[in-house]
Amino acid sequence: MGNKRLRKYSKGEAARFITRTRALRKLQLSLNDFRKLCILKGIYPREPRNRVRAQKGQHGAKTLYYVKDIRFLSHEPLMLKFREMKIFIRKLQHALNKNNKEAALRIEGNRPVFKLDHLVKERYPTFLDAIRDLDDCLSLCFLYASLPKGKGAPVQVTSMARRLTTEFMHYIIEAKALRKVFISIKGIYYQAEVKGQLVTWVVPHSLGYKAPDRGEVDLRVMKTFMDFYTYLLGFVNFRLYHSLNLIYPPKLGLSYETESSKSERTALDLENETIASLSQPLAKTPGAHSSEEEEIAMDDFKLNGDTAKLEEMKKEMELTKQLQHLFDGLKFYANREVPRESLVFIIRSCGGQVSWDKNIYEGATFDENDETVTHQIVDRPLGMIGKQFMSRYYIQPQWVFDCVNYRQLLPVEDYFPGATLPPHISPFVVERLGEYVPPEMETLKAAKAGETVRLTVPGAKKSEDESDVEDTEMEDEEVEEHESDVDISEEEASKVAKMKVKPGQVERVDKEKEKAQEDREHKRFGEMLMKRKHKRLYRNIMETKRKRANEARYLSRKREQAEEGKPKKKKRVQ
Repeated sequence: MGNKRLRKYSKGEAARFITRTRALRKLQLSLNDFRKLCILKGIYPREPRNRVRAQKGQHGAKTLYYVKDIRFLSHEPLMLKFREMKIFIRKLQHALNKNNKEAALRIEGNRPVFKLDHLVKERYPTFLDAIRDLDDCLSLCFLYASLPKGKGAPVQVTSMARRLTTEFMHYIIEAKALRKVFISIKGIYYQAEVKGQLVTWVVPHSLGYKAPDRGEVDLRVMKTFMDFYTYLLGFVNFRLYHSLNLIYPPKLGLSYETESSKSERTALDLENETIASLSQPLAKTPGAHSSEEEEIAMDDFKLNGDTAKLEEMKKEMELTKQLQHLFDGLKFYANREVPRESLVFIIRSCGGQVSWDKNIYEGATFDENDETVTHQIVDRPLGMIGKQFMSRYYIQPQWVFDCVNYRQLLPVEDYFPGATLPPHISPFVVERLGEYVPPEMETLKAAKAGETVRLTVPGAKKSEDESDVEDTEMEDEEVEEHESDVDISEEEASKVAKMKVKPGQVERVDKEKEKAQEDREHKRFGEMLMKRKHKRLYRNIMETKRKRANEARYLSRKREQAEEGKPKKKKRVQ
């Protein structure tokens, strides 16, 4: 028998991809249910190497999926729940149209319930896999926690997001896992080390909410992501709390009573508000040891001639420990105009104590008149504060954020109310070759290495100590010049002239010029021998480097003008 002929598009890329229309027809799902199922299962469209072959000879751009992913979806039990929900909505609508309230209440009581526990276990086989995927989860949960009740944000979803994010922040405080913070236009960025994994998320600013225009944001898609992330963050919080021997759901470690407990509110509501304030320690399981007693020591492994890496790791551990106890022994009082939640989260993560006016929010631990307060955080001129105390420092909120990034207590003189603040440098920036590096970034690097630093404000006048140091250096140089200008006789001068050795600078300069010329010729010949398909990419790379170098020079000149106090030159309009 001869070889059996294969049908066209029965193997290769055509057999590995399927269009979204065929997938909907195969699964017998609507577009909304299919999109929701793909989000929950973690399945996304794919890009083939050859689109025409993958689309079986059809031209144009279509949404393609792997065939094996669609087969994977066909065995999902959630498809039955989607069909049950469709039947439930049809029955409920039928009863409401007939104005049959008893039937509508009976049908509403049998609403199908969705559970996504199996999806979390399926997508994250290990606990570390779940922690690595927490970035987007935390960012979306903090976003929903700040949204008001609306069509795209039901009150059940926002309240659950608020509860889960508060639990996660309490874990970061108890574990002292905070590493970096940065204030940006989008919000406040945080980075924490959870079980050896770096987790970064952003929290929106506490500003007035403006609903997006219709068509800009699909709230249904965000709601689907939020449904899955709620289960994920709940599982992660449960495991993290038990790793620190904390009781879950969280409970207060101390009996906390205020005058408001005598009001109409219940004790449970008061406890929940106090937990949400982040000012109180949480209760631990009976017989559990405190996390402060357990100190992790690094083993001294004998590396084969490479002790520098081990020393660097030890130094990093010491700096991390210094950050964890940065605010030990300090008591902060936050005024009503500062961002309370972010400051409480940062200060308590670094070992400090913080309080505020008890009329603003529950959980205040001490009053403004407390004499043991060391720092008061204000964001208004000093004349508008009212009663002032000589036993404390009045600082702006940026001092707390900068101290965490520099891992040391910075001088408070630069952050007094009304003072021009130093630049707030992002610790998340990754430097690229040829880019402009501001002096503050170099200072941040030195601080991370353990050196004591002091920030400077561009355009600010130098202090008296710095000017005195410069004056003494100039005087020393003048003395050396005066000592060198000593009168000698003509005979001694002729002897010295004969004994003088002339340095060979001309020959060295010529060699440098020759080397630079050789490098240019070598580069030019390399470009000539380059293939045509690589020349365009090479030119784009060199153009990017040139633009980056020009931008670095422009920013450095701009910084010099700012430090000298010169006005910026205006461009002439032609």
